[in-house]
Amino acid sequence: MMMKKYLPIKVLIVDDHDIYRDGLRLMLRKQPEIELVGEAENGREAIELSKKLRPDVILMDIMMPVQDGIIATAHLQDHYPEINVIALSMFNEENLVVDMLEAGAKGFLLKNADKKEIVEAIKSVYKQVPYYCRSTTGKLAKMIANSRFNPYQKIEKIQFAEKEIAIIKLICREFTNKEIGEKLFISGRTVEGYRLKIQEKLNVKSATGVVIYAIKNGIFKPE
Repeated sequence: MMMKKYLPIKVLIVDDHDIYRDGLRLMLRKQPEIELVGEAENGREAIELSKKLRPDVILMDIMMPVQDGIIATAHLQDHYPEINVIALSMFNEENLVVDMLEAGAKGFLLKNADKKEIVEAIKSVYKQVPYYCRSTTGKLAKMIANSRFNPYQKIEKIQFAEKEIAIIKLICREFTNKEIGEKLFISGRTVEGYRLKIQEKLNVKSATGVVIYAIKNGIFKPE
């Protein structure tokens, strides 16, 4: 008898819009690594279902009637810290994203994120690695970095070479690879190599994770 190559990640969807839930449901049911265990329309339902279903990951809308995602996330963090919440955000909800992360969410996605990114986010937080939406603005990254959210407090301080620190500071200032290369007299391709190495050291998938770590650890100080 063949053993399973993976354990399905149990996912709960929480959103008050039927059409959005319908789309997520159809997409997630096609993913062999994911098992959709339930759906809820508000934070209160999410808490009730979490008691029964014990999902691994919850895709949680922020603004909902009855009880919002922030209150529900804080409750889940207190009572079921093993459940990993991903906040589902609209473009204009930057302050609310910060509130969700401070409440205990492990990551966030814009609601227009594509299938590949949604699956990547679910797998990431399931492995206890924070996930930041690829479309994160520099402003939001700095807001997160200056918030109480700190996924790096339990890990040892990471050592970087002098060139890596210079590149991190320029990433925080939102320079492109080409612009960084011009400032440091190296090629854009070399910069890309450094970026990937830095992200690998930090176990992050985007510049947002680099910015948050750099500010939290005093490598970069926003003006």
